[in-house]
Amino acid sequence: MPKVLVVATSRETRGGITSVIKAHETGRQWHEFNCEWIETHIDGSAFQKIRCFIKGFFQFAFKLKKADIVHIHMAAVERKMPFVFLSKLLKKKLIIHLHFPDPQTTVYNPVKAPRYKWCLSKADKVIVLSESWAELLRKEWGVDNLQVIYNPCPKVESPKYNLQTDCPYILYAGNLSGRKGYKDLLSAFALVHDKMPGWRIKFAGNGEVENGKKIAAQLRIEDKVDFLGWVNGSEKDEAFRNAAVYCLPSYAEGFPMGVLDAWAYHLPVITTPVGGLPEILDNGTNALVFTPGNIEGLSQCLCDITSSDVREQLSKASENLSSTMFDVDNVNRQIRALYLSLID
Repeated sequence: MPKVLVVATSRETRGGITSVIKAHETGRQWHEFNCEWIETHIDGSAFQKIRCFIKGFFQFAFKLKKADIVHIHMAAVERKMPFVFLSKLLKKKLIIHLHFPDPQTTVYNPVKAPRYKWCLSKADKVIVLSESWAELLRKEWGVDNLQVIYNPCPKVESPKYNLQTDCPYILYAGNLSGRKGYKDLLSAFALVHDKMPGWRIKFAGNGEVENGKKIAAQLRIEDKVDFLGWVNGSEKDEAFRNAAVYCLPSYAEGFPMGVLDAWAYHLPVITTPVGGLPEILDNGTNALVFTPGNIEGLSQCLCDITSSDVREQLSKASENLSSTMFDVDNVNRQIRALYLSLID
């Protein structure tokens, strides 16, 4: 039986990469290729992170000899360089699966760019999350062994969008950080909340939670905003299943898992054209789209989404996206075909 070592962050780590690999675990290829998840990073103290890395590296080195393919999920380059070096030293087939958040911290970063380029030069195949990322890497780094494989929507049991609700709320799910634009959502909602009677915002995520509460108080909307903290499992399911709309006002993304989660639950989506999203989004047809940082544009989207007709149309578009090109079975078939091509 062929063997694949999947090198990535811990399955307990909060974030999109973990969600992607858990989706890959549901595919036929995971068992057919005897995939094994090697964990190299974990949320926690510096000591816990170092211990996780050392444990993962020794586990990887011990198992590498019997592996046929090494599939490295890469965001931070420094942690993955030793795995790239050892994989090619033992002449293993190497896939580097890029989860870049934005070009400025990767492609155009003068310190990190040479390290990324070195890693990609050793790969037999480089997976990127969108055609725009593929085009950028061809242009800037001359990478030609690229394959676009989208992140999948997760499987959701009996997703059914509730169009009529007495307490509609806007769901933001993700880390509360400046890059994700949570402050913009608060500012935009403050401008129009009087036109949206009964509506609330629910922030599901860790990060700058206390600062978010402070901003909400300054804008005098603290009684209309809930900070749920990090949610998972049944709490996450409840947050998405009962939401009226999902909003991600991000400034930079690879391909955001929050939007994929929203599509899986058939939620209407308000977001920005960042990362791989512009290839998919059609403003007014499958999402409401505004320019990052445009508070007035976002506030108009919030007003528009109060229309049940708009929400119904966007919900149907989300359902279609989750069942076609972003269907997890479709994505897993692409991963399987790639593994087969490298084994052959």
